[in-house]
Amino acid sequence: MKDALKRYFGYEAFRPLQEEIIGRVLNGKDCLVLMPTGGGKSLCFQLPAIISDGVALAVSPLISLMKDQVDALRTNGIEADFINSTVPPAEINRIMQSAKNGKLKVLYIAPERLSVPGFENFLRTLRISLIAIDEAHCISEWGHDFRPDYRNLRSLRQKFPTIPIIALTATATAKVRGDIVMQLGLDSPQIFISSFNRPNLSYAVIPKKNALRSIRALLDTHKGESAIIYCFSRGDTEKVAEQLAQYGFKTAVYHAGLTAPVRQRNQERFIRDEVDIMVATIAFGMGIDKPDVRLVIHHSLPKSIEGYYQETGRAGRDGLPAECVLLFSYADKFKQDFFINKTEDTAEQKNMREKLDEVVRYGNLATCRRRFLLRYFNENYGETVCGNCDVCEPSLKEVATNDTPDEIGSRSRVPNRTSYGELSEKLEYDMALFEQLRALRTQEATAMKVPPYVVFGDKTLREMATFFPQSVKALLQITGVGDKKCAQFGETFLTVIHRYAQEHDLHEKTRQNGADATTIIRTDVKPVYPGSTHDETRQLLLKKMSIDEIAKCRGLACGTIISHIETVTAVDPLVDIAHLKPSHDRLKMIAAAFTQSKGTALAPVRQILGESYSYDELRVARIFILHRP
Repeated sequence: MKDALKRYFGYEAFRPLQEEIIGRVLNGKDCLVLMPTGGGKSLCFQLPAIISDGVALAVSPLISLMKDQVDALRTNGIEADFINSTVPPAEINRIMQSAKNGKLKVLYIAPERLSVPGFENFLRTLRISLIAIDEAHCISEWGHDFRPDYRNLRSLRQKFPTIPIIALTATATAKVRGDIVMQLGLDSPQIFISSFNRPNLSYAVIPKKNALRSIRALLDTHKGESAIIYCFSRGDTEKVAEQLAQYGFKTAVYHAGLTAPVRQRNQERFIRDEVDIMVATIAFGMGIDKPDVRLVIHHSLPKSIEGYYQETGRAGRDGLPAECVLLFSYADKFKQDFFINKTEDTAEQKNMREKLDEVVRYGNLATCRRRFLLRYFNENYGETVCGNCDVCEPSLKEVATNDTPDEIGSRSRVPNRTSYGELSEKLEYDMALFEQLRALRTQEATAMKVPPYVVFGDKTLREMATFFPQSVKALLQITGVGDKKCAQFGETFLTVIHRYAQEHDLHEKTRQNGADATTIIRTDVKPVYPGSTHDETRQLLLKKMSIDEIAKCRGLACGTIISHIETVTAVDPLVDIAHLKPSHDRLKMIAAAFTQSKGTALAPVRQILGESYSYDELRVARIFILHRP
């Protein structure tokens, strides 16, 4: 299990309960898993799927999440695919044939797929290793997100009585847990309940006196990082996004009033880091797997603590520090009261009012907010002071309440901002190298048409910028670097790290007995950059050769050469590529189109400019627009 964990996912150790859960699944036993967002639920069925013979069936209602998870699995060297309503029939037939031929280890399906005629007959042709039911609370009418299509899943136990079922959810009361077990027909399941505590998240509540000013102050402490702002209404989302855009923030909106294609496009722009800030109603969040959201702001009161916990759970899924801030106002409570009073069912009205009262209690707390949240979910918190909420650590609300955005500068108020994950709290990473690695990650992800975090997560890049690995062996010691990713991206990332370390007289660090080394040691390794395929392109660039000439000389496609140039310019900002610069007029037109599209994606820019501008020309121009004076 641990060998597979490192080889495919790049992790040295399991998170709490993962090993026990995976062991039970491998033994053919049913289980119900309650694990908070970011706790590592997916690994609990993905890893046994890899180890076992056959294909794992993963049922999920989150269509947009399926592609991201499949992309991540494939990047880790695991064959996976998905079937849902967005997939064309011809493609579905191809995927089904791949599953029949034993080429897939994980197949994601939407719950309504089981009601499609003939689909259960198709499942009978497969050698199914396990069945995973994600968002399992959706099967219970007592849960907060009941979905009738989930009731079809009860047939899986009847049709496949000997195959282990693992049901997974982030939140479920005792009543909902019992309903999940009954509805799915789980056979003597072991119930695993992980702690609801997210120690990397800080919680703060501030008065909603000047919302825009407070939000700007918070966002200025997270420049270049991803943030979500939850609003009460569609109108609020549009207004807040427009106001922030006027101050230069890159925003997108998400609410039910937008068409499905617009919602999908805005979500993709956020996931792919084309915009930093998503301003949304509570309709947004369930279908994303973005691990590097560093800030979640509630512009308005949430309806319940369950909803608040779930929405703040979108922050810091990678285990790195993240902030959750609620703008508190009784005016927002009165808005909620208005809609509650319109509810005709008196029992439901009473339930809604009680849930809202708990939110108001949370906003007025004079004691630890973390303790309150955990107690709400029937978990005792042993610490008197958590040190990471505004009650226990008052400085957590200072920026948004005392300073103006212009006064903040680069000051950070979060304790141990450079601490992360399982590493030492005093460990710091090289921010300049981290930013270079981030840029390189974005380039690789753009070329692959996947979200940047599918290439490497922030935690992985921060470790690279801490230990400065200089060889493949050292790179494989970094969290999140498995065999497949090392083979695919290793040379490119080692090139950047080696060159940066050489320029700044830095040397590789090592870990001793699982702990961080206290001394920096010099390692005798062959430089990665000289002699690499990127350096061959760089040498020809220095000879003032055109892209076509370099491509012909090297026997490579022009697009590949441009990818090399993107990497080389990220590594060496001073390399001379002036001879590749488009004409002044064309560059000016392209720059205007990038501004109009409010992002760095090429497709919308080409749509604005027309086919007289090739993608290759736009890629080269983007280098000059983003990185050159």
